[in-house]
Amino acid sequence: MSATTSTTPPNIYPDLYNFPPFFTRQPNTTTFAAQLHAWSTFILTYCRHHRLFTLELSTALDSDLFHNKALNRRLKPADAVEVLEAMRKDGLVEWVDGATRSTVLVYWRKPAEWAEVLYRWVESVGQKGSVLTLWELVNGEMTEGEEFHGMHPMVLQSVLAVMVKRGQAQTIGTEIDEMGVKFF
Repeated sequence: MSATTSTTPPNIYPDLYNFPPFFTRQPNTTTFAAQLHAWSTFILTYCRHHRLFTLELSTALDSDLFHNKALNRRLKPADAVEVLEAMRKDGLVEWVDGATRSTVLVYWRKPAEWAEVLYRWVESVGQKGSVLTLWELVNGEMTEGEEFHGMHPMVLQSVLAVMVKRGQAQTIGTEIDEMGVKFF
């Protein structure tokens, strides 16, 4: 008898995704609170699976994140903004563009959690005392395969701010394209 391995991708879509009312704002406050939680969990799972650190609302509204083509149902733009705003209040997203509310940074790990992941990596590869550019950290060969590889620079800045506050790092420079970080 031989062992078989499944090549089926993980199902990131909750059962509610195939329930038409999931795409309609619920009027009952208790039901709506549960709906917000379900959307928040789904958005974080979806972004983590697809390694998305930002969501541009206009693009996301047409993607399978907010549009179930099989049901021909989609979340209305105002409802999507309301979901994202609830997530912002929980520290899970951050509006990049303030009042226009068209793009969010997505924290499928909060900055403090990312700081722990990044610091464990720094320790494991012997980079304490080293200076690395932000580009090297998120795009360099040495971080390929790491969960933070490809991280959006604005998310990385939030993570580094946590590390600076903890005394684990010091940023060098002010222009994001030229910034570096020294780890302690």
